[in-house]
Amino acid sequence: MGDVKRIRNFCIIAHVDHGKTTLSDRLLENTRTVVKREMKEQLLDSMDLERERGITIKCHPVSMIYRKEEGKEYLFNLIDTPGHVDFSYEVSRSLAACEGAILLIDAAQGVEAQTLANAQLADAQGLALIPVLNKIDLPGADVDRVLRQIEEVLAIPAEDALLASAKSGEGIDEILASVVERVPPPRWTEHQKTRALVFDSEFDSYKGVICYVRLFSGRLSRGDEVTLMSDGRRTQVKEVGRFSPEMIASDAMEEGEVGYVVTGIKDVADVKIGDTITLSSDPSNEMLPGYKEARPMVFSGLYPLDTSDYPKLKKSVGKLRLNDAAFHFQPETSAALGFGFRCGFLGLLHMEIIQERLRREYDLDIIATYPSVVYRVTTTQGKTLLVDNPLELPEVTEIDFIEEPMIKARLHAPNDSIGDLLALVTEKRGVCERTETIDETRVLLTCDLPLNEILVDFNDRLKSITRGYGSMDYEMAGHQVSDLVRMEILVNSEPVDAFSTIVHNEKAEIRGRALCKKLKDILPRQLFKIALQAAIGGRIVARETIGAMRKDVTAKCYGGDITRKKKLLEKQKAGKKRMKQIGNVEIPQEAFVQILKNTE
Repeated sequence: MGDVKRIRNFCIIAHVDHGKTTLSDRLLENTRTVVKREMKEQLLDSMDLERERGITIKCHPVSMIYRKEEGKEYLFNLIDTPGHVDFSYEVSRSLAACEGAILLIDAAQGVEAQTLANAQLADAQGLALIPVLNKIDLPGADVDRVLRQIEEVLAIPAEDALLASAKSGEGIDEILASVVERVPPPRWTEHQKTRALVFDSEFDSYKGVICYVRLFSGRLSRGDEVTLMSDGRRTQVKEVGRFSPEMIASDAMEEGEVGYVVTGIKDVADVKIGDTITLSSDPSNEMLPGYKEARPMVFSGLYPLDTSDYPKLKKSVGKLRLNDAAFHFQPETSAALGFGFRCGFLGLLHMEIIQERLRREYDLDIIATYPSVVYRVTTTQGKTLLVDNPLELPEVTEIDFIEEPMIKARLHAPNDSIGDLLALVTEKRGVCERTETIDETRVLLTCDLPLNEILVDFNDRLKSITRGYGSMDYEMAGHQVSDLVRMEILVNSEPVDAFSTIVHNEKAEIRGRALCKKLKDILPRQLFKIALQAAIGGRIVARETIGAMRKDVTAKCYGGDITRKKKLLEKQKAGKKRMKQIGNVEIPQEAFVQILKNTE
């Protein structure tokens, strides 16, 4: 491009389903980056899952040339970011690679939870915000109401907002023109040394790891030797280029540009998102700001339904790990389920997507154990342990206290459902800090909740209480000491490790009773009584009994004295007594599948 002043790096941020990807489709069309005949819906969403669910899972950068009337050409680098809270780490890295952001708001739905969260993220990074009201052609669009919300909730002047419809293409020219005017040219270019920010990476089986980078200062050419600053790892640049939308190789990358760098590194885990790349021959001594490791928040065990599929599962999680550095796994075994993996995810959607990809892309039937979070356990000796598996929790006598991760959640909902929402938050051991009115129809609740409580059904229940109008966004908010215990399920006095969970003491009884009831319906009957018990330490908190099956031993005995029948029944009774002592209950695989599929 030559002139740095003519480069604009920006991204599109919005709540889920407000039209980010459709808008990027229109921008690509208007700048003629993609010819009409090659155009398809959701062009940047390349994964089947993304296209099907209509959500963006990975960042998708693309470069466009925008021609202004005076014959000036501008290079636009657009990064299409995920809108979902689980991927907010990716969003924050993408924002760090930009100078401006288009904040997209649905003209019918208005400002939602993620809109606010993303606007605050962008503001914290010091980006220029361009608010755009999308879907103004919808019959339900209420432009005036949403403009008021923009002023009151986001504190952005309503006259700054642009009106558009990404579907029909209305207002797209104004958006492109305002990017030139409002988004500043690339920053930090005056730094003497070469510095590039890695905001994403992917694995290619031919090229190895491909880093998506934003070059802030200096230049990168093919053949340069570079250093990754977080751990001092050195590698050679095999290829550089830009996205248009496909990767197009070039000789070098100039300051201010967004593109990709092919390295000789073989494992995505070695390239950290948010890392800084610098030249080994003339290294920079300070990293670009904002680097922190993405840590998994939710853990779950994944096991193959058919135990012979274990090698296939091992290979598949290894491949998924190549394209998703935030996904962690380590092998574990369970007496009930055989060999499998303990996996760590960023959040619930991330977990769902990984499981779905394993089923779909790798054709695996898998079973997942109850999701759990990472607890901080301080022992009586003063040691701190991080526990994500109930089986690793030390004995009660060795524990001083347990802390659980907390979240700060923002719930946007219609006014009339506020009572039910507060009841839901209380039921989930949460505290509502404050309620604010957004406009005459909606409220914003700010709550503190334990992460553990929102794992399974919180979002579904939020949607059903608010009839689909509620939305939620959360961020981590430290740890809090809590009265937590390990609950085990005993079948015939034998603990079953796959059903162990860490629960709050108050909820142990309800949870134990529900599990025992479900097991009673699912487990096959035996010739002797089976006791199903939920236990905390040595204390039984819930019990169900599966009645014995009665074999008719008197069938062959017809007529004659009653004592003949009695004798046979006494013999059966003695046999059952002996069987109860030595009898072993085999829990069939299907029972685990059914219990773990719908643990609620």
